[in-house]
Amino acid sequence: MFPLHDPLTVELRTELKSHDELTASLLSRRGILTKEDAEKFLNPSYDTHLYDPFLMIDMKKAAERFASAILSGEKIVIWSDYDCDGIPGGVLLHDFLAKAGANFENYIPHRHDEGYGMNVGGIEKLAKESDVKLIVTVDSGITDVAPVARAKELGIDVIIIDHHLPGEKLPDAFAVVNPNARADETYPFHGLCGSGVAWKLVCATLAIAPTLREKVPVGWEKWLLDMVGLATIADMVPLTDENRLLATYGLKVMRKSPRIGLQKLCRGMRVEQRTITEDDVGFMIAPRVNAASRMGDARDAFRLFTTTDESEADALSKKMEKANRQRKAEAGAITRAVHTRLKERGEMRSVIALGDPQWRPALLGLVANTIADEYERPVFLWGREGNIRLKGSVRSGGATHILELMRAAEKAFVEFGGHAAAGGFAVHDTEVFFLEDRLVEAHTKILAGKTIADELSMRADAYITPEEATTSFLLKVEKLAPFGQQNAKPVFLLREIIVREISRFGKGEEHLKLKITSIDGTGRSIEAVTFFVKGSIARAAEKLSAGSRVNLLAHLERDTFSRGNPVRLRLLDIRLI
Repeated sequence: MFPLHDPLTVELRTELKSHDELTASLLSRRGILTKEDAEKFLNPSYDTHLYDPFLMIDMKKAAERFASAILSGEKIVIWSDYDCDGIPGGVLLHDFLAKAGANFENYIPHRHDEGYGMNVGGIEKLAKESDVKLIVTVDSGITDVAPVARAKELGIDVIIIDHHLPGEKLPDAFAVVNPNARADETYPFHGLCGSGVAWKLVCATLAIAPTLREKVPVGWEKWLLDMVGLATIADMVPLTDENRLLATYGLKVMRKSPRIGLQKLCRGMRVEQRTITEDDVGFMIAPRVNAASRMGDARDAFRLFTTTDESEADALSKKMEKANRQRKAEAGAITRAVHTRLKERGEMRSVIALGDPQWRPALLGLVANTIADEYERPVFLWGREGNIRLKGSVRSGGATHILELMRAAEKAFVEFGGHAAAGGFAVHDTEVFFLEDRLVEAHTKILAGKTIADELSMRADAYITPEEATTSFLLKVEKLAPFGQQNAKPVFLLREIIVREISRFGKGEEHLKLKITSIDGTGRSIEAVTFFVKGSIARAAEKLSAGSRVNLLAHLERDTFSRGNPVRLRLLDIRLI
């Protein structure tokens, strides 16, 4: 192993001397420069590394009001978002309130009928149909000024539990608990997802009201971490600092969770519950949870995780599997439509912007990701949300910082948001026809004077040989898991490799498998695979033959299906020499 971008000075190597060369190099690449930070990163501790929830502004006020409502029997409504952050957050508060014997109900707005966040109609309905005194939001509410004001008019207190950025004005809520809501926020970590903040509220409430421990035993709240871990990984918040702890312990709880719905979902997906990884969450569980709202009713996912009835859990898991298949089919149809339009157009511009009022905005992130990967450029896709406005999703497809691009073309949007690789937007009907022109112009200005490095070595953490790709080497890599935002899987460069065998697999032979060795041919062979071949790998694969010399980029991963070598490479890029 050779670190390509070795940042280890003599001082750093001394500081991290208890770690092997690979681990020390990867830690320092992630900005972990002291032995204390390294210990916290590699061995997150529930007892020592969690932050005090009362460091968050308004948490004490929120916890006192929440506890008072629970103990007095006031009607509480948990208003959660319909995605794989809001739903797990709603589930964990449901479980806590049920355990505490509270008077409550859960409310999840319909994605297509009500849209994101709180709405006046929903609040008025709750006020009319139940004697609600307190609404607690999860993963929403921070921009809902008018709905919160209406709730206050109706004599309903609102506690906002959120993590999104606020608008120009904070809602006039009873309490606003959000580490990103204020410039003077005192909580030391701002990366929590909505479910993470909701779990902190549970911990704070139990501390405020020790009498609740008569019904909620000490340590019971740890069982809620399965939902926190699910949301933390699914919502793609940074897996650093406290989120790393929550994801780590969340996976541990998921592996032994008694939730019958989670068990049924895993069986249906052929995922081994006792070995669930962050990849299983991100690529298998989360898409099915999100499919519930995208294709039908988010409450199906909520009921799946809260039910104790085996028959109901079985039926709901099958329903979500069906919704996910429908999601894939509709996304596939949109993808084919995009390909057709691009083929008809002929010219391939530096930014792709396409849409159709018939396309579901909820599916467009998936499609944009596929198209961006294939064409290696920013892709903006839009559709219509109900009868309201045009909304869409964008994916980077390369080196372009998406938020920077949208800011450069901000006049084209009604609203937008996101980060480096992805985002969402809304656009006026009259502006949508000029959207691509505006984005291409902005993109050209951004690229002016910039040099984009395309060498594989710039994208890799280290250079390795096939001989080094062993189980013991993989164990060192896995010490840095769970991987995710701001803790990406290490990328390895393999130079001057010989392709010994090439094969395709899958129903449509859409996947690629190579058997590779070092150029001298004397070392061990190892398999390298990629699924749904596209982009630069597809172009390279067309030119590959047995005996081809290549450089390649890859992750190192476990091969759970092979009876032979348990380690394989997951291909990221191939370049013929």
